[in-house]
Amino acid sequence: MLRVPEAPVGLSTAATYPQGAATAFEMAASLGYDGVEVMVWTDPVSQDIDQIERLAERYGLPVLSVHAPCLLITQRVWSPDPTVRLTKSLEAARRLGASTVVVHPPFRWQREYARGFVGLVARLEDEFGIAVAVENMYPWRAAGREVAAYAPDWDPTDEAYEHITLDLSHAAVAGMDSLKMSEALGDRLTHVHMTDGTGSSRDEHLIPGRGNQPCSAVLERLARIEWSGSVILEVSTRRARNTAEREADLAEALAFTRLNLAASVETAFAVGPDGTAEVVARGEG
Repeated sequence: MLRVPEAPVGLSTAATYPQGAATAFEMAASLGYDGVEVMVWTDPVSQDIDQIERLAERYGLPVLSVHAPCLLITQRVWSPDPTVRLTKSLEAARRLGASTVVVHPPFRWQREYARGFVGLVARLEDEFGIAVAVENMYPWRAAGREVAAYAPDWDPTDEAYEHITLDLSHAAVAGMDSLKMSEALGDRLTHVHMTDGTGSSRDEHLIPGRGNQPCSAVLERLARIEWSGSVILEVSTRRARNTAEREADLAEALAFTRLNLAASVETAFAVGPDGTAEVVARGEG
């Protein structure tokens, strides 16, 4: 017997780049994903919550999460003020019915934002009733040296965040073991970006199974503990030569995730009070 958790498997709108959010909704629906994570970035549709609402209704897919605009290329999306960008992301999530907002730790040069970031996250969670899941990042490297780009740190596990997003590609760049991270996070593990990496200094966001992170073991563990957060395929398909290749990559990513997001359970027979035999399932480990 297998135990399959209730965790939905969603597609990030970033996964269809350079095609935009509309393509992500279309592909997610046709391939059988459970929902979508909206990455708010330079794609105008991702910034327009009216259009996102229409796409969700058209394709019958819920917006599972909103990824706040945190990248270098999105520093002026919605506002040049990172606090405003995060607040607007929560407003969008509330309107779209998403339960989680994903955010990166501040850049070190965002000094005021960084100083109050831990408290800001807690305050916004209380105000909106939505999880703000801070994502693990990685040290930047230049000329063979590590550069401290994030504050308080690229690793959110050391801070008092109640909710954390585990990104397996970022763990690969940082030289971390995603399975050990998932275990160490305990109940703080709220959201997963399922992807892969080889340990390169580049953030690769490979299709799971194409790198060296323990993707299958992480997924099996989530099933074993009956985890109920969202598993989002945040993978890069920018090397796909056409739409058909991109769709094939995303189908492979979904198949890998569904196959491994299950844990075997032992079965035994017991005699019920009426004298009939019934199957009893016991989790392994």
